[in-house]
Amino acid sequence: MQQRHLLVFLVFVAIFICFIDRVNISIAMIPMVADYGWDEETQGRILSSFFIGYALLQVIGGRLADKYGGKIVLGVGVIAWSIFTVFTPPAAAFGIAALIMMRILMGMGEAVAFPSFYSLYSRWIPLAERSRAVAIANSAIAAGTIFALSITPIIVIYLGWEWSFYLFGGAGLIWWIAWQALVTSYPKDHPKITGDELQIINNGMGTKSKISSLPWAKVFKNTSVWAIIVAHFCNNWTLFLILSWLPTFLSGAYGIDIASVGILAIMPHIGTFIFLNIAGFTADYLIKKNMEVVKVRKLMMCIGFGGITASMMSVSFASDAYSAIAIMTIGACLGAFVTGGFSVNHMDLAPNHAGSLLGITNTAGTIAGAISVYFAGFILQQTSSWTLVFQLGGFVTAFGLIFYLIFASSEKQFD
Repeated sequence: MQQRHLLVFLVFVAIFICFIDRVNISIAMIPMVADYGWDEETQGRILSSFFIGYALLQVIGGRLADKYGGKIVLGVGVIAWSIFTVFTPPAAAFGIAALIMMRILMGMGEAVAFPSFYSLYSRWIPLAERSRAVAIANSAIAAGTIFALSITPIIVIYLGWEWSFYLFGGAGLIWWIAWQALVTSYPKDHPKITGDELQIINNGMGTKSKISSLPWAKVFKNTSVWAIIVAHFCNNWTLFLILSWLPTFLSGAYGIDIASVGILAIMPHIGTFIFLNIAGFTADYLIKKNMEVVKVRKLMMCIGFGGITASMMSVSFASDAYSAIAIMTIGACLGAFVTGGFSVNHMDLAPNHAGSLLGITNTAGTIAGAISVYFAGFILQQTSSWTLVFQLGGFVTAFGLIFYLIFASSEKQFD
């Protein structure tokens, strides 16, 4: 196995662990509510508190990864969020404030994950392989979510909800050992890389190994950057809405029990896992066939955001849980195509600053997640309307698509 492919695999595992630790609470929340008597607004505050910490370190994490290397930053992040995952059950027993603080700290640990691997990819992965590499990493979101939604109910039933945090939190410690032994921040520093692979990497990107300062003022005046920021915000609005509230939707709207809710809830994520990789290969194939990169990015966004918008606008009208899941699964399959759109666009605009730029746009995405997750609980408590919750997500996504189509670019903006 070539070293850049090993890197992609280990990043996949890191993001997988990231999401099993993040998503398990969406299932564990059901018995936790039974134990502690939380209302919908309190559940929304608990679920959204993660995003406060997640937002705090996005830009800082990306900048540190660009400056000091993604290996160190991602390694520290995994250790941190794993520890705070393990301490979630005692924090819940101590009280709401302690649990919210633990979720914020866990969010701070996970905040560095995506900026770190973007920084690594901008140095390790040639342009013609980047959509696939990002797709593989992003497919770990779906894989981790599927695993958490499938296994957490079993753990809850046989061991208790607390053990879903203890077991999942321990996985990161094992990953860290392999990460330290097998990865370097820069290809030229890897003791086992071959001259042929190093040449492939260098010829495939044409960027310097060392970076200069990022012109922050110009970044925030650049409309192409704002196209990614807005797209990331709108994408994460629905992403985290579904990750956090789908099990509760199935349980509350259709009366699905905890033993079955995980099985149904994984279906959209299975679709996402499959189609993320199809989308990544499709985008790279079109680029290799000399289709303009900006046209590829916008085509992928039309498919992705178009599918998400349609599913969000229609899902609450489903007559039963199976119809609702079918609609969400189709939307998720189409939504996966954004991996060839805005998701990889950072490396087009700023190959030497991909981690920092991802930190900026993911901060926007994190804010969207916090707002959508909290307001879903607030809307449900005030109106009991899942239609309002989902259709708001549809309008947000439609706006993001229009904005991206107008302002997106694939030309390098920053050296």
